[in-house]
Amino acid sequence: MPQRSLWRGAISFGLIYVPVEMYSASRERGLELHFLDSRDFAPVGYERINKNTGKAVDWQHIVKGYEYQKGQYVALSEADFKHANVKASETIDIASFTNAADILPVFYQTPYYLLPGKGGGKVYALLNSALMASKKVAVASFVMRGREHLCVVTAGEPAMMLVTLRFADEILPPAKPSTAAEFAKPGRLKPAELSMARKLVEEMTAAWKPQQFHDSYRDDLMRRIRTKISKKQTHALTPEAEESAKPKAEVIDLMEALKNSLTLRAKHATRSIAKSSRQRKRG
Repeated sequence: MPQRSLWRGAISFGLIYVPVEMYSASRERGLELHFLDSRDFAPVGYERINKNTGKAVDWQHIVKGYEYQKGQYVALSEADFKHANVKASETIDIASFTNAADILPVFYQTPYYLLPGKGGGKVYALLNSALMASKKVAVASFVMRGREHLCVVTAGEPAMMLVTLRFADEILPPAKPSTAAEFAKPGRLKPAELSMARKLVEEMTAAWKPQQFHDSYRDDLMRRIRTKISKKQTHALTPEAEESAKPKAEVIDLMEALKNSLTLRAKHATRSIAKSSRQRKRG
């Protein structure tokens, strides 16, 4: 089933406008679980209840409102959101261009595809090529679903991408004041340990192949669900005693662990070479 565009407008930089349409570039793959009453396993629903009357409210009667005083609200319609800033709701306004590496991972949120809108093919290709040649990303802002988003626009094949970013005041500091730099103070790390750790990183370096990874936790949980169905345990809760104990943290010999890791990698590489050799001989 073809996707519907989530947003239509234009990328604006300088005096140039690039008509674009935005589409989802990701999806959630978690299991859709429902709340149940453990006494009879009936679904527990989420009711839209009027706090004054205690009665359920249909979606057609629900509007958004801002509480400016305790118990006093200003009602807002879709027209209010759209006309709060017409330009912002219709354009992805590029503020600057920067190196992608300068944006910390904690800022990144949701990816989207940007496809050229009607009549925008040539200028779309121009911006994509310029970003690719300069190896920069565009930092921009736009409005969608009633709120302003900070984002980056990146070059790509077959399409440019937009990734929403968190604003600086949405980033929380670490829960504890200690940092990696504190543990890397002189005397805390031995040169031999660092050298061996770097060697292990080099040994484990490989091309990024996302197809090699999948949600093994979801697969295992689905396997457990299918087993319970096959055993007709659909209304039986797993006893708490079956839960595995949490792994305990252990004090380890860092050098020994690094050596063992490298040895294990070497054995794995040897087995892989031998397996490939056997396959070639059979061929």
